[in-house]
Amino acid sequence: MESADRPSSYAPLRILVYSSNADTRMRVRNAIGRTPDGDIAPVEFVDAATHEVVLRAMMSDAVDLAVLDGEATPCGGIGLAKQLRDELLQYLPIVVITARPDDAWLASWARADVVVSHPVDPVELRHAILPLLRGRMLA
Repeated sequence: MESADRPSSYAPLRILVYSSNADTRMRVRNAIGRTPDGDIAPVEFVDAATHEVVLRAMMSDAVDLAVLDGEATPCGGIGLAKQLRDELLQYLPIVVITARPDDAWLASWARADVVVSHPVDPVELRHAILPLLRGRMLA
């Protein structure tokens, strides 16, 4: 079954990467890669450095997954995850990256689907997001 937003299962999946730090956004993009797995469509990245850009992207673009930096400033990814869960009408898988393991409970409270730690481990991040992306291919 094909998604209404995606004309075919080969259309790219769109991953929003939010961080106020350009290096963090680059590390996340490099960790995931353009083809994170042979069983899913390639991915395109939507970079967001501010809270406002994230909200605009969520309102106007078809985004399949959001990766949010919990350490972003002035608006952290945990608070942004909570806002997206509370305000979006459609379901969007959300990954939050935290600097401290003790913050995982807070990201879970914000209803993030997955919580990973800084620094981003490419194997861990890909392993965490692949089931979420496969779910979007079936949606």
